[in-house]
Amino acid sequence: MAETPRDDSKIILFEQTAIPKAVMTLAIPTVLSSLVMVIYNLADTYFVGQLNDPVQNVAVTLAAPVLLAFNAVNNLFGVGAGTAISRGMGMREYDAVLRYSAFGIYGALVCGILFSFFATLLKTPLLYLLGAETDTFVATGSYLFWTCTCGVVPAILNVVMANMFRSEGSTFHASIGTMSGCILNIILDPFFILPFGLNMGAAGAGLATFISNCVACVYFFVLMRVKKGKTYVCVNPLKAKPTKKIVWEVFSVGFPASIQNLLNVTGMTIMNNFASGYGTVPVAAIGIAYKVNMIPMYIGMGVSQGFMPLIGYTYAGKRTERMKECLNFTLKMVLGFMVVMMALYMVLAKGLISLFIANEEIISCGAILLRAMAIGIPFLAFDFTCVGVFQACGKGMFSFVFAVCRKLVLEIPALIILNKIYPLYGLGYAQLVSEIVLSIIAFFVLRKLLADLDKE
Repeated sequence: MAETPRDDSKIILFEQTAIPKAVMTLAIPTVLSSLVMVIYNLADTYFVGQLNDPVQNVAVTLAAPVLLAFNAVNNLFGVGAGTAISRGMGMREYDAVLRYSAFGIYGALVCGILFSFFATLLKTPLLYLLGAETDTFVATGSYLFWTCTCGVVPAILNVVMANMFRSEGSTFHASIGTMSGCILNIILDPFFILPFGLNMGAAGAGLATFISNCVACVYFFVLMRVKKGKTYVCVNPLKAKPTKKIVWEVFSVGFPASIQNLLNVTGMTIMNNFASGYGTVPVAAIGIAYKVNMIPMYIGMGVSQGFMPLIGYTYAGKRTERMKECLNFTLKMVLGFMVVMMALYMVLAKGLISLFIANEEIISCGAILLRAMAIGIPFLAFDFTCVGVFQACGKGMFSFVFAVCRKLVLEIPALIILNKIYPLYGLGYAQLVSEIVLSIIAFFVLRKLLADLDKE
């Protein structure tokens, strides 16, 4: 028996609110949350950079693929269950919505525990795989102790629960939870990292991240208690029992999104390994450039995640015209903004890198790499938006094909080829090559999807 909707304001937002207002209501909190997450990522780099010790900077850079790998679980259960929640609400299948949520939360918890166990058990080969050398081995291992051995579970649950609240339309609360942890991390960083505090270096950055993720998790669990009876985010273990329908609806989108993330990790690891062959300076430079480039990247991700609940709801409810209006408005908004960001990065690249470290060699190298990355910003934003549509509509296979094309077919071969043609600096152009080709493919796939909806 389907349950009655618990919060009619969410139905009004999805069905009746003007598209610009609905998109902005959903996207602005998500973008702000993404920006805070970027600032928190940059804070680690900034405060570790104040030590003027390339080894500590390299430790944070080399560990980044492992932290990015958390998103494989986040995407499997957060994106998978989150998009299922939006589609279930659109079809008024409210009991199924509760089951998607509970299955996602408990699945994320189990996978987080397993991730922590195996990463700790295989710590030494993992560090070598990441590219750690004799001088960076200890610092990288110390950072991973706090972020991985201790911090996997709160880091994953924090993001998964935020995705679920966002998918039911509670973007404000999802963003507050995420931002609370990020802001605390920024506050704790200087005390744990720098000499005037605990002077822990990269390990201090990891400890601050661990504590902040725990606080964010507490916020979401308290929120569930406060909103009891008005939220579909559910921790009732009786609702978590997997059925064929629940597993399919979650994994059909979550699994391709997870594979996409693992391929991202592979690409970053290969890039770091190539850079490490040129010494610690290039690794530090490429790490800083990548994190600065995360600002527009995360804004694009924030917009795509923000409008996904509206796309999923309108798609499942057969409201095709409203869905198309939402997509058109979002594309115009995000692409215009990203062109401006690209121009700013091209002009201000050197100054942006210098904000994070005083080493002139790293600044010069990082500026060249950042300009190369910046050219691809508009294409990346377009691809994120298209993949967001595919995921929201439950077209997991489309996003899987895009993930394979992005990394295995395009970016990783481009890293190898461009590094040979233009040693070190060619690495910065690999993503651009990948995103241009994907943008062309995404345009035609999206056009066909919309044409098929018109026929239906």
